[in-house]
Amino acid sequence: MTKLFGTDGVRGIAGQYPMTPEMAMKIGKAVAYLLSPAKLEGQGRGKIIIGKDTRVSGDMIEHALVAGITAMGINPCLTGILPTPGVAYLTRQLKAAAGIVVSASHNPFQDNGIKIFNQEGCKLSENQEQAIEALVLKHQEADLGNGRQSIGTVEPIANMAMDQYISLLTSSLEPGLAFNGLKVVMDCANGAASRIAPRVFQDLGADVDTLFAAPDGMNINQDCGSQHPQYLIQQLKASRAEIGLAFDGDADRLIAVDENGEPTSGDQILAICAQDLQQRGLLKDNMVVSTVMSNMGLGVALKKLGIGHITTQVGDRFVMEAMKKHGAVLGGEDSGHMIFMSHHTTGDGILAAIQLIGVMLRTNKSLSELKKIMDVFPQELVNVTVKEKRELNSIPEIAAVIASVEKELAEQGRVLVRYSGTQSICRVMVEGPTLAQTQDCCQRIAAVLRKCLS
Repeated sequence: MTKLFGTDGVRGIAGQYPMTPEMAMKIGKAVAYLLSPAKLEGQGRGKIIIGKDTRVSGDMIEHALVAGITAMGINPCLTGILPTPGVAYLTRQLKAAAGIVVSASHNPFQDNGIKIFNQEGCKLSENQEQAIEALVLKHQEADLGNGRQSIGTVEPIANMAMDQYISLLTSSLEPGLAFNGLKVVMDCANGAASRIAPRVFQDLGADVDTLFAAPDGMNINQDCGSQHPQYLIQQLKASRAEIGLAFDGDADRLIAVDENGEPTSGDQILAICAQDLQQRGLLKDNMVVSTVMSNMGLGVALKKLGIGHITTQVGDRFVMEAMKKHGAVLGGEDSGHMIFMSHHTTGDGILAAIQLIGVMLRTNKSLSELKKIMDVFPQELVNVTVKEKRELNSIPEIAAVIASVEKELAEQGRVLVRYSGTQSICRVMVEGPTLAQTQDCCQRIAAVLRKCLS
């Protein structure tokens, strides 16, 4: 059976399989059927929250989802443009059966995607995704609505949704702290953060210089946002701001820039916040969760602090599952997804930025000073476009070059080669003792991948 779901929902080029209106309608029907079965059996009409980012194709996918959901007798509640974590929060707050976000995160505007949250505001489990795939791909969803006597109705909730989400964000700052006098440069990626993030930081007292907050449907993530911080760095240096913040298209990830214009990774933010929570007695079970993509330096820093460290496969869903299993309150990915369990159930870039600045205020330290807690091992990441995703271990040339590099690095580095769950690329990540050796090792592996898979 063809797989619909990647590491973060369904994703593809808008208008092409699987991101077509026909598929979106089927997914809407399947989500309504699987996540609110009791309500469909006469125990009261349910609701599903739907939000989106600023892509021009958002309306097309949203309306198709609405058609499928209303056909099942469920009421779609439309938040309009809202960050992904805002939809997750509203799903939980309004006791909805599910939440759906139409977004392709940090991808270019041509792409779009469908992210789904359960009633607790958490990403779906693999079993739930497989159940949706079974209904949609076996064309069973066509029969789900047969015989139903009720049709759902659409409820616009844009203003209420924004106000409630902003309230969550502003209330996450420790009482007694304020951003008064703090100069912040903020890159909103022409995405879902564009209206909300500047307002939140201004409400908290910051002096905000906003970049890329004029979405036109096609400029989302275009040379801006968490993947492209170069203009943010230029503006930060020019304005002598104390911190720069870059979000991605749906604002669920954060990359920060210190006062010297140096980027701060998700791993560094995790280390900073872990130490802060530990010192305040708030790091439950003295534990942090991250993924296998985390820099080796994070593990070293946490070990020095006496903090336990659990790693998972790539995807903030897996981070969240491990956090719940082990009772952790802090977890995230080097890419910038940060989960603060005391405040939210999913990665939230804006909330993470507030928590990071909170540490700066409590300690009276600059971000560059706080970053000294973690030494970043030299790391090289190369994305190789592939025509097919064959099992890597089954290709002798690829297995041989990976084994060779691993032997060369031994205990001083590591290699991670994996396919993207959302794009036709294979990611090669190498860490080593020096930048030159790390880059050489990474390029050697990438060259073999291009030869065998491109």
